[in-house]
Amino acid sequence: MSSDGRNTRARILESAVELLESGTGSAVRISDIAKAAGISRQAVYLHFPKRADLLTAATRYLDEKNDVDARLAESRSAPTGLVRLDAWVAVWGNYIPEIYGIGKALMAMMDSDEEARVAWEDRMQAVRHGCAAVVGDLARDGQLVSGLSQEKATDILWMLLSVRNWELLRQECGWTQDQYVEHLKQVARASLVAGA
Repeated sequence: MSSDGRNTRARILESAVELLESGTGSAVRISDIAKAAGISRQAVYLHFPKRADLLTAATRYLDEKNDVDARLAESRSAPTGLVRLDAWVAVWGNYIPEIYGIGKALMAMMDSDEEARVAWEDRMQAVRHGCAAVVGDLARDGQLVSGLSQEKATDILWMLLSVRNWELLRQECGWTQDQYVEHLKQVARASLVAGA
């Protein structure tokens, strides 16, 4: 793809992210994104044949822009499952505020917008994959609670780290970000780690 094509793609993605984060509460249409990017709808469709592709790419673009891979390095290289659990909770828990705007928009739209649902589920499956990796390390180290399958443990960790739970604790209950992360580490350990 030419440099101009990459620049256009980046403008489209940046416009999509900005519109989603603006919190208008309504579906973000291709025409809205095209207008914000200063291009035609047809130009958007050249880069993203389906709206679901564009919404998914916008969430991934935000991850790239925020250098999620660098943030995950400590978790991925952790020497034990327990260290990885704490690192994973801290990384994801502290990343939620940065993606909350786009997440809130997609969650609000997804009941009536299949493409928004697909985009949000794509990102949440990536989080679930991270949870499964943590649980796998706990199991490998013999640290997983006895009688708890890796699948159920992954379910529990994924549920604990949901954006909706962050939203409830931070916005409804008034917890600080530090309180949220530290308590989630404790709850995750108590739920998953043998002898915690």
